[in-house]
Amino acid sequence: MKNIIKKIRKAAVICLAGSFFLISIDSIAQRRAGGGGVHRAGGAGQSRPAHQSKPANQSRPANQSRPAVTRPGSDGSGTKVTRPANGSNTKINNRNNNSNNDIRNSGNRNTNISGNTRNVDRSRDININNNRNTVVRRNTTVVYARPPYVYGGYRYHAYHPYYFHPYRPFYYGPVWHPWGFFVATLAVTAIVVSVENTQYHYDQGVWYAPSNGGYTAVPAPVGGTVNNIPSGAQTVNTGTVNNYYYGGTYYEKDGSSYKVVPPTAGTVVDNLPEGGKEVTIGDVKYVKFGETYYQPVQVDGKDKYEVVLVEADK
Repeated sequence: MKNIIKKIRKAAVICLAGSFFLISIDSIAQRRAGGGGVHRAGGAGQSRPAHQSKPANQSRPANQSRPAVTRPGSDGSGTKVTRPANGSNTKINNRNNNSNNDIRNSGNRNTNISGNTRNVDRSRDININNNRNTVVRRNTTVVYARPPYVYGGYRYHAYHPYYFHPYRPFYYGPVWHPWGFFVATLAVTAIVVSVENTQYHYDQGVWYAPSNGGYTAVPAPVGGTVNNIPSGAQTVNTGTVNNYYYGGTYYEKDGSSYKVVPPTAGTVVDNLPEGGKEVTIGDVKYVKFGETYYQPVQVDGKDKYEVVLVEADK
């Protein structure tokens, strides 16, 4: 009887162990089947899918922004360094972009002291009120052998016969300018000359007067004295003394200086500068500067100009 009881107990233990084993095998299979890793189909062998794709909505955005981060500066001074919120590597380099523009655009006024670039107002080339040096002085040492040309109630005296040739202004160089020429600034070589309580500026044969925030080229004031005149000045004989002619202005030596004088009737010059105006008087065409008339003549086969003495016909 005891043997039978032992056999029954032994069989019960074996059954319980088998049941536990089967239950364990089944739970493992269910877990693997639920995860999609293993499939059972009617005793067929286990197979794994070739490729398992992620859902489309689980992809990471191309540009994921990060919140702005503020941290102390590395120098320990408490300076804050702020990183851009988008987390990109873009450098902040615009803070100095306009630093050079402040210098380059400090002003549009001409400050070229070399005198090569100037602002021009051609409307004022002729209409200058200062005519103190355009009144011709009579030559008292010479008697005119030729009768004057009479027209419109005036007599036009000249020593040489009229010989027409076109008025072609002579180029005195880039620093010379005609009457009425406006400049915003003067070269450092300009000097101040005071004549009858009026201040002028003289620079390389050109006289200027302050006007409209700049300077305007004007007829040289009679009596103005300078220490030097341009080296290209022409020496002309007035019948009594030599004058020095440059750019429409006449100078006489006065000690170690040169003084501006009016043109003397009968003086012959080789060239006339820019700023003159051709005027027709009857059958004769003169070149006029202010109130001074120049008659085209020919001397020794060369085209020149003679200062004309104009008088009222009484």
